[in-house]
Amino acid sequence: MSVASRPAPRPEMTPREGLFFTAILIVVGAGWGMTQPLSKIAVSTGHGHFGLIFWQLAIGAAILAVVSLVRGKGLPMRRDALVLCAIIALIGTVIPNSTSYQAIRHLPSGVMSILLSLIPMIAFPMSLLMGTERFSPRRLLGLLAGLAGVLLLVVPEASLPDRDMLIWIPLALVAPCFYAFEGNFVARWGTAGLDAVRVLFGASLIGAVIALPLALGSGQFISPLGPYGAPEWALIASSLIHVVVYSSYVWLVGRAGPVFAVQVSYLVTGFGVLWAMVMLGESYSPYIWAALGLVLAGVALVQPRRNRPVAPGATI
Repeated sequence: MSVASRPAPRPEMTPREGLFFTAILIVVGAGWGMTQPLSKIAVSTGHGHFGLIFWQLAIGAAILAVVSLVRGKGLPMRRDALVLCAIIALIGTVIPNSTSYQAIRHLPSGVMSILLSLIPMIAFPMSLLMGTERFSPRRLLGLLAGLAGVLLLVVPEASLPDRDMLIWIPLALVAPCFYAFEGNFVARWGTAGLDAVRVLFGASLIGAVIALPLALGSGQFISPLGPYGAPEWALIASSLIHVVVYSSYVWLVGRAGPVFAVQVSYLVTGFGVLWAMVMLGESYSPYIWAALGLVLAGVALVQPRRNRPVAPGATI
């Protein structure tokens, strides 16, 4: 789920502040990167995507309810605010996570992390169509680098561990497309006067209400009574991690600026691949490593250079 932030201009950070903010950035990237292998573990015993989405949203909403109580800023019951949260819930979680959970059953977690890092590159042509960005040759080059990275994943025979995985790549690309659209939607139409935490709280709450009947009707509801094994604990851990790192990211945008904070994109992808190797024992062909390099280069070219608003992408 992504939410745009518009912090005021700030003075240059001191070296001490730079070290501190860099440490926070690394922690956020490491945490966010871990959510992909945790998702892989969560689906390992056959839990359905609607059941996983419901509990992911319900856990997030419960934590954010406490955060909102402490902050003294609840969710306003205005129609525009509720409509916004419902839209964000659908395009930022319910739809993209449905496809991601299905795709990650069949694809390596590291490959999923690489594909998710395409969000800024997919967002660029969308922003051109919506009139929120101007054409830039540098960013077009980044888009082409990202496309070349995807082609390295799907074209060579030696890239994916099993060529049968190829049919799941389009499904895995649905999520970054929706996250890219979500960022552009927020940039174009705003957040109805809500800050990022309240948008996330409202979207989590409404998303859980949407996901519950889908989980029950499809027979995918996961009983909270247990038993609890690795998949269940992985789901809980992923939900907790996301709330913490997303809130930390929003805080970092406000303190260090969006251009500094958006560098977390590289760390999320890198740590996502690293955690998949450590936690899942995944290994990759040279083509996948080359694809990772091209995608990260594309992200570097597509990212804005000036201290301007950006829309960070993250799933919940």
